[in-house]
Amino acid sequence: MLQLDFDEKKCLACETCDCLTRCQYMDLDAEAAGTEIQNLINGTDTRVLHDCRTCYACEEYCPMGNHPFYLIVSCQEELGIAPLPDPIVKQGIQVGIAFRGDPEIHEVNGPVLNMGVFSPLIQLAQGKLFEGLTLISTDSRKMHHYFCQLMYLHFARTSVIKDRLPKVMDTIAAHKPTEVVHFHDECYGTYTSFAPAWGMEVPFSSIHLFEHLYNRLTDLKDEIRPLNYKVAYQRPCSSRLSPDKHRFVDKIFDLIGVKHVQRQYQDEDALCCGSTILAQKKPDSRRFCLNQQKKNIEDMKEAGAELCIFNCPACMQTIGKQVAEHGIMPIWMSDLCRMAIGEQPA
Repeated sequence: MLQLDFDEKKCLACETCDCLTRCQYMDLDAEAAGTEIQNLINGTDTRVLHDCRTCYACEEYCPMGNHPFYLIVSCQEELGIAPLPDPIVKQGIQVGIAFRGDPEIHEVNGPVLNMGVFSPLIQLAQGKLFEGLTLISTDSRKMHHYFCQLMYLHFARTSVIKDRLPKVMDTIAAHKPTEVVHFHDECYGTYTSFAPAWGMEVPFSSIHLFEHLYNRLTDLKDEIRPLNYKVAYQRPCSSRLSPDKHRFVDKIFDLIGVKHVQRQYQDEDALCCGSTILAQKKPDSRRFCLNQQKKNIEDMKEAGAELCIFNCPACMQTIGKQVAEHGIMPIWMSDLCRMAIGEQPA
């Protein structure tokens, strides 16, 4: 039986309780946070289980690497406290079921790019930056065989992830990749954070897309022409599971000659796009979400951003249009990088 790598002694010894005191959606001082953490450890009901906006940030804030968010989600499921209404949970779980037969497996014996559940966005993975990579999960009819399932953290359904993920990993491993570059932060976080935290052995080596893009841009540095844009980056919630890779955002921006504007809601203080907050059970969720989106986009505008850079399809779908309506062009990170070497964006 899989067990979360969680040490309650680390939490009890923590003096700052950063995982909760730094939360942007709950107002807790260190004393109150300590009480809430004790309740979580004891497996009893606590306001955190009801007020959590599932933004993943506490995973990054925890100085002990003790997986507070995974603990919260696990407790939510055990106590039947789902953030989303039951019909949405049931529908969401059905959506992630693999169907239409098994995918065709071709042994690669080389590096691959895993599109995961985003086969329809395959046009974003073209050009010199992706040379040498074999794309897997290119058939939108069968992409759920490659679906990392981590979305269900927002649904308080850790059990669904643990049940389906081994088969997904076997499917990817069957291609015999030497390394796997993941198109989405969520997939990378699944295999480098969630799976190890639950004692699941991952049968392949994972590379973050941004690290890959940076390395390829370095190889092609003689072809780079500075873009000279002022940009903001919409950091997705799943990026919180790989904070050591977030540094590649600025490394890429520096390399291609764009200025990352300084604003209030960025890096560790980034605001979630609101994709899952919008439909949560809390009575004020819709108003709360719209207010957070407004603060986030106005912050970009006030900082002088000309472009908003996205990597997460959910973020792009949720606020991309709003960003554009405020005079800031939404663009994918991969497209921005392709522009820097003279290629046309998708």
